[in-house]
Amino acid sequence: MIDARRLQVLTEVSRQGSFNRAAAQLRLTPSAVSQQISALERTVGTPVVRRSTRGVELTEAGLVLVETAEAITAELLCAEQEIAKLAVARTERLTVTTFTSGGQRLLPPALTRFAAEHPGVELTVIESEPEESLPMVRAGQADLALAYHFDGPPPVRPGDRSGLTWTPLMDDPMWIVLPSGHRFVGRTSLTLAELAAERWVHGCLSVGEMLGHYAAMAGYLVRTACRSTDYQFAQSLVRAGIGISLIPEVALTADSTGLSAARLEPPGPCRFIGVATARRRRPNPLLDDLMRVLDETVRALPATPLTI
Repeated sequence: MIDARRLQVLTEVSRQGSFNRAAAQLRLTPSAVSQQISALERTVGTPVVRRSTRGVELTEAGLVLVETAEAITAELLCAEQEIAKLAVARTERLTVTTFTSGGQRLLPPALTRFAAEHPGVELTVIESEPEESLPMVRAGQADLALAYHFDGPPPVRPGDRSGLTWTPLMDDPMWIVLPSGHRFVGRTSLTLAELAAERWVHGCLSVGEMLGHYAAMAGYLVRTACRSTDYQFAQSLVRAGIGISLIPEVALTADSTGLSAARLEPPGPCRFIGVATARRRRPNPLLDDLMRVLDETVRALPATPLTI
């Protein structure tokens, strides 16, 4: 049987890259840390660490053990919270994390419906990007993360050790947002190759990086007018004539005054929205209801708010 305390020591060695630093964090002597690692290696029958000029590195077996330890820790945190709910009579609560544009367009109608169906439930909403919100769900600090990913596989894959489940909600295609006097106003779609002469206003750093990649494929370098982290701010600068922008559909402004938009034709990035939840051993009817309402909200979305 693998000792949980030794897994904790191995995890800290992995974080610190050193027996000495791990010992300081764990309030042990370096000798005690070394002994714990040696005992763990005897138990599993193979080395779990190797020393190098860069410090201490995990072997493949060590990596498997650390991933397992993290999953076990997440499960224990969830169990503690479930036990606390059973032990203390209190108001039913749900905590939701969301990225900004999803919180602006998708969550309000969904939460309005959910609150009407469950008036006694206390809802907490936390704004955070997926790289922060998914670990919160894994650690039991949130019940659901409304999140997104761009091209490529989703952030949670079936059967991985993350302890999370990813439920796709919708594709969120990208649009080219233009000032009202732009020469391309009236076009229903555009390719990035047609936009080589434009200056760009970025509403998200990740989108700016991907735009650079796809522009390079089209044979040009992106000319940047502004780098921001707010799609609404980016569209206000487009309205002012500073440049054009690449905006996901869900983040398109509801105020179309002075703006027009054309759908981005491939090749180009696309955003995908979904929900991350913890893998559960016990049913959670409230969470199931919230996911149902979110799905129904997405299905009922009106067409893009920008005049095309």
